[in-house]
Amino acid sequence: MYRIGQGFDAHRFVADRPLILCGVTIPHHAGLLGHSDADVAVHAVMDAMLGALALGDIGEWFPDNDPAFKNASSMDLLVQIISDEHFSTYEIMNLDITIIAQRPKVKPYVDQMRTNLAGVLDCAPDRISVKATTTEGMGFCGREEGVAAMAVVLLGK
Repeated sequence: MYRIGQGFDAHRFVADRPLILCGVTIPHHAGLLGHSDADVAVHAVMDAMLGALALGDIGEWFPDNDPAFKNASSMDLLVQIISDEHFSTYEIMNLDITIIAQRPKVKPYVDQMRTNLAGVLDCAPDRISVKATTTEGMGFCGREEGVAAMAVVLLGK
C-alpha cells in the first residue's frame, strides 16, 4: 500500500533570527518569521507526511498560539509526527523538496539537509531530494521578502 502527500509553506524574512532550512543554519542577513524556528522546508515536509495519511496539518498538531512550541526546532516537531502510531507501519519511499528563494543560494547545504532529514526519517539519504529554485525576481520570493517550500512524499507499507 502506498500513500502520497504534498505540502507547502511560506514564511517572510525578519531580522535577528537565524535562517534554518532542513535543520541547517544558513548564513544570511535575516531569518524567517514564525512561532517555531520557521524552517519552511521541514514545515512543508510535515504537511506532506500528515497529508499522506489524512492526519490534518501542522497547525492542528502544533498550534501557533501554544507557548509550548515557541521557538521549537522544526526537526524536533517532525520527530513527534513520525513517532505517531499511524506512521509505524510506513516507510519513506521517496521525499522530494523544492525550496523557493532568490537568496540565499541553497546548493552548498543540500547534502547536509538530506543527511539531517534521513537521520530523522530513518531512511537512506538517496530517498530524499532537496533542490532549490528562484522565481526570476517575481513575487515575494523574487523580491527577497521570504522563502517558500514544497514537498511531496511517497509512503509505503
